[in-house]
Amino acid sequence: MSSGESCVAAPEEGSRPWRYAVAPRSDGYDELFDGDGHPRPHWERVVDLLQKLGRDEIGHRWEQAKRLLREHGVSYDAYGDPTGVARPWNLSPIPMVVDAATWAAIAEGLAQRARLLDLIAADVYGAQRLVARGELPAELVFAHPGFLRPCSGIVPPAGRYLPLYASDLVRSRDGHFQVLADRTQAPSGVGYALENRIVLSRSLPEVFRDCSVMRLATFFRTLRRTLREMAPHNRDNPRIVLLTPGPYNGTYFEQAFLAQYLDLTLARSDDLVVRNHRVCLKTLSGLRPVDVILRRVNDDFCDPLELRPDSSLGVPGLVEAVRSGNVAVANPLGTGVLQTSALMAFLPGLCRRLLGEELKLPSVPTHWCGDPSSLAYVESHLGELVVKPAFPAGPTAPVFGAELTRAELDELRARIRARPRDYVAQERMVLSMVPTLSQNELTPGHLWMRAYLVASDDGYEVMPGALSRVGRPGESLALSLRPGGESKDTWILAGGPVSTFSLLPSPSAPVELSRGGGDLPSRVADNLFWLGRYAERTEATARLARALAVRLTDQSTQSGVDPPADVDALLFALEGHARVGLPGVPPVAGSSPPRAKLLSLATAERSLFGAVFGDQAGTLATTAAETQRVARGIRDWISADTWRAVAELDEELNRPRLVSGRGTLGAMVTLLDRSVLVLAALNSLSSDSMMRGHAWRFLDMGRRLERAVQLVGLLRAVVDASPDPAFLEALLQIADSSMTYRRRYLATLQLAPVVDLMLTDETNPRSVVFQVATLDAHIAALPRDTGRPRATEQTLALSALAELRLADIPQLCTRGDRDAPPPGLLQLLDRVGALLPGLSNALSGAYFNHAAVARQMNADGPRLAPRDAKEPPVVAAMARKGASG
Repeated sequence: MSSGESCVAAPEEGSRPWRYAVAPRSDGYDELFDGDGHPRPHWERVVDLLQKLGRDEIGHRWEQAKRLLREHGVSYDAYGDPTGVARPWNLSPIPMVVDAATWAAIAEGLAQRARLLDLIAADVYGAQRLVARGELPAELVFAHPGFLRPCSGIVPPAGRYLPLYASDLVRSRDGHFQVLADRTQAPSGVGYALENRIVLSRSLPEVFRDCSVMRLATFFRTLRRTLREMAPHNRDNPRIVLLTPGPYNGTYFEQAFLAQYLDLTLARSDDLVVRNHRVCLKTLSGLRPVDVILRRVNDDFCDPLELRPDSSLGVPGLVEAVRSGNVAVANPLGTGVLQTSALMAFLPGLCRRLLGEELKLPSVPTHWCGDPSSLAYVESHLGELVVKPAFPAGPTAPVFGAELTRAELDELRARIRARPRDYVAQERMVLSMVPTLSQNELTPGHLWMRAYLVASDDGYEVMPGALSRVGRPGESLALSLRPGGESKDTWILAGGPVSTFSLLPSPSAPVELSRGGGDLPSRVADNLFWLGRYAERTEATARLARALAVRLTDQSTQSGVDPPADVDALLFALEGHARVGLPGVPPVAGSSPPRAKLLSLATAERSLFGAVFGDQAGTLATTAAETQRVARGIRDWISADTWRAVAELDEELNRPRLVSGRGTLGAMVTLLDRSVLVLAALNSLSSDSMMRGHAWRFLDMGRRLERAVQLVGLLRAVVDASPDPAFLEALLQIADSSMTYRRRYLATLQLAPVVDLMLTDETNPRSVVFQVATLDAHIAALPRDTGRPRATEQTLALSALAELRLADIPQLCTRGDRDAPPPGLLQLLDRVGALLPGLSNALSGAYFNHAAVARQMNADGPRLAPRDAKEPPVVAAMARKGASG
């Protein structure tokens, strides 16, 4: 009886064993059921415990776990995803289970394979005897774009060429594991495996505990120790950074998570600079030498001077720093030469030659077409094989011969004949099946695993777990993290007692007291500053839009009704703020600055919806998107609650959008109310969850500067519009100061007391002078060269503060002409309004620009170079290509 026949449904809930709701469509190895339809011995305990919980309870717990994954921003930007955006990480509630004996054999074979590949790399970048003797084809080395000639002769610390290694594993029909691919360049996914373990062990704590699952912490302890021992300098306390391609890379979340877990600094290329053959981290306090780089950037992208001139992901001069022995890189530059399926065909012979052993863990049968006999076999069996490029330039989909027409096979055969060395063919594997839940039903999916190894004193240590991936229903051969598939935590059952070691400190262990927060990278300070500005700008837009929406709900929406003065003025203030115009509406003659005359309330409503949901820069939706973009770039510097608030704001504004029309203004007000509450929570969380160090200062400076800019702009609109009391009331509501004003002045609304409260009252935390005074205090506490005179940013802050403190508000609010705005007040607002953008520029020049030379600053926000643009097609594509999968 086959597993497919025996494991078809349907004992009721609580019966034993589980059954698949639908018969498996392939005859691949069944991980859960044996040939008689019973759970395999190492699955029995897991099945019993899961069945006691019941599928409804598992589903309930999993909904909570998925919400946690979403709130924490766990995502993967899948190559080829038609949406082109990061999607939530899809984790299965049922683990992949491997018994101790099976895993021990896998670990032994992987450790041997890692030693072998390490020796091959040493020969390729050293004596090259394997090529000279013909044991390794020269084309696989010198024609490989991963062979980096500038790295020839460079010997890494302790002669270890492969400190990290990962292997993609599949199980054949007979139950034996085989290697599908070697990951030697910058193996990714180990952080996802750790996140899977954390989430699943918290969702199913009783199952995890009772099944004696081996822990992962010892592997990460070894990884951290190995990185420290690689340091050429300062080995007692080395500075280690994780080099990331940036937030546009598909696995950015995993990189940030891993850096945080290992206590490493997450750095992009513009955080690092080479001085005197040493790599340094740019911080607010100056340059700090870096000893070890754990990279997630592909070899050739790492140095635009010696490797790839068009790369913006690398550090100029890195190869020379490595050559000088001043920094260690894991994995060493050039190890991508081993990452070709073509090499697999030669590993058995190389293993006998270099290790004197037979290869313990075989590869999937592989044929390199550069070998004449292999080429003949591939041509005659092309319809049965899976064809891949021998030297892939990036993520590429394999070509399955069985899925091609005769004409397509002939075309593929012609391409292979034209350049045979560029192609590899592998035997088509029928992947093993593993259980997963789909709509609360047990269904089979096809499995592959990625296992991880780290070099240790006596060889290699294998992580007692793996990143497992399950294909979509009906998907049996495509082995990528494409939309629709899911990930699994991999449980290796212990053959004895389970280690209780954890990287988290013991509650009873004494720790050294510290109040230091470490050096703040300049790029992080830059992004924190702009997170504060964008969040405050989003809130200001939401408050202004809400004030207008509330007033529109009180008016008729018939097109012939003239709008009240406050609606007219608020609308044009919002349009100027959000850069949304009214095409076809004539300007008001003589208005200064020139603006249009609102013709109807219906026009006002359409304009309001455009300012909230429009796609152009400055609208509420796009400004909120910029807030999320900046927050994503410093995900490891903000709290989980702060990120949750950012995600909630994005979710609010990306619900099915309202359409302008009768009856929708009330929904608009409700949406804006929720958005203002979320933004208020975001500002509070982002501030209150941070230690009062430089990171908090730059975040708060961004908020204060943006709030001052917004208030000055609103006051300028008030004064220019010669407002009536309704407009003054709207201004107080937008600035969240109505209660304070009423307590002082009751119901009397006049220009002078409103301006005093909003502009020059230092006891009002919403006033302009309060923001500038706070900025001045922050600037005074920033690191600087004490030998130089007062910095430009200090001068500008003091100048703005002096203007505000010396202002005579009653005198400035006196109108020279009854119908004209007060000229003195306009001049004061213009002077202060000019100083604030200059202050932003000065802060950028003093603390940010050396971290991102290409970034230009202006009054409205960063004039972003392609690296930081909202939709940077070239650099986003480079970030995706520039990291190994």
